[in-house]
Amino acid sequence: MQVSVETTSGLERRLTIIVPSEQFEGQITSKLTDAREQVRIPGFRPGKVPLKEVRRRYGRAMRTEVAGEIMQSHFVEAVQQEDLSPAGSPNLEVVKMDPGIDFEFTATFEVFPPIELVHFDKISVTRPQAEIGKDELDDMVERLRSQRQEWEVVDRGAADGDRVKVDFTGKIDGEVFEGGKGEDVTFEVGAGQMIEDLDQAVCGMAVGEHKAFAAIFPEDYRVEELKGATAEFDLTVTEVQAPKLPEMDEAFFRAFGVEEGGLSAFHEEVTGNMQREMDAAIQDQVKRQVMDQLGKHHEVQLPHSLVHREIHVLKDQMVQQMQNYGGQPGDAPSLPDDLFREQAERRVAVGLIVNKIISDRQLSVDDDKVKARIEKLAEPYAEPQQVVNWYYSNEAQLHQIEMAVLEDQVVEYILEQAEVDVLQSTYADIIAGNSMPRDPETTGDGEAATDEAPAGGVPAADA
Repeated sequence: MQVSVETTSGLERRLTIIVPSEQFEGQITSKLTDAREQVRIPGFRPGKVPLKEVRRRYGRAMRTEVAGEIMQSHFVEAVQQEDLSPAGSPNLEVVKMDPGIDFEFTATFEVFPPIELVHFDKISVTRPQAEIGKDELDDMVERLRSQRQEWEVVDRGAADGDRVKVDFTGKIDGEVFEGGKGEDVTFEVGAGQMIEDLDQAVCGMAVGEHKAFAAIFPEDYRVEELKGATAEFDLTVTEVQAPKLPEMDEAFFRAFGVEEGGLSAFHEEVTGNMQREMDAAIQDQVKRQVMDQLGKHHEVQLPHSLVHREIHVLKDQMVQQMQNYGGQPGDAPSLPDDLFREQAERRVAVGLIVNKIISDRQLSVDDDKVKARIEKLAEPYAEPQQVVNWYYSNEAQLHQIEMAVLEDQVVEYILEQAEVDVLQSTYADIIAGNSMPRDPETTGDGEAATDEAPAGGVPAADA
């Protein structure tokens, strides 16, 4: 086999590979001989078809098949021989494969870029920290109670925080507008689930009370025809419910897995969960900083094939998110590559740098940390050992865990040498991701939050 290497542009390489005719034709003959035992041709007994006849009938197709096999196998041998590291699949093209001459083909592909690692003492990150005190614990307990609150019918006027059920009719210029009529529409007063004027009008109304009032739709309302419009509403309250928080008793504690020990054991359990949640948030925020810093301190030439692949990964993730919010696969828009290019390039660059660190520093995955990660993932399940066994029996899932652990080990290795500043913060800010200012170069402008809108009528707020 003869191999020549050409740099076509940047990271792109073209191999020209020549395989001796004797080897190429020999493989074709061998395959035709094997096929001779299997083919059935009228006029010939099974296994007695002359090789010449088999070649006449199947030679062209067999030549193409052998060419494909040789290109695949000899490409692998060639990159090993030339000490090249392909960053993606090659584009294989036949140059010559006629009988009697050497078989020649080209393989065009990109290679991984050379990366010179900086000294990691140039990396500077901030680690937030906070204490979980009595106020934070009390807030969390009240939040847990609110999550399990029930509603009870009350005989009084509605107030903020109550849940009401109403019938209404809304008209513009004397005509009921589309979506302007609703029966048994339920919403929480003061929660911004309805337009402001309607929300305020309900305050103080008791069951059976009727009110006529004007309401102005906000200028940014989601229905174009209603933006800034004034509607006349007739509204009747049919039910008022007040929230009822659960008692702090043994039944409530058991709902969180605390079987004995009463209030003190419950507080201990909640505090432990809060600490674990905060530790995970801190780890994630520090890791994000490390990865951002790696990208800033290294210049990396990016293989187009890797960027293209990452773009499609990001597209698939966005489409999946859209489907999770009720969209259908056919509803997904044709998203332009440029929408994802910057993020894809950043992720590819950091990935290449991390791989370089793993290779140069000869880091290997810590099996004990993999086991600890899997056991932590299995904790919430009723039969955690079954989940652990599933991970260890599923090669693809286990590989993902191993790669995540190895990435964390890279971060730990860098932090041993990096400059780490400690920032005093609060539990709430750390959990919300507000403990540190975000870098506009590596994050988006913000995250959209959505609330479930009440069913049965248009006048839901857009906030």
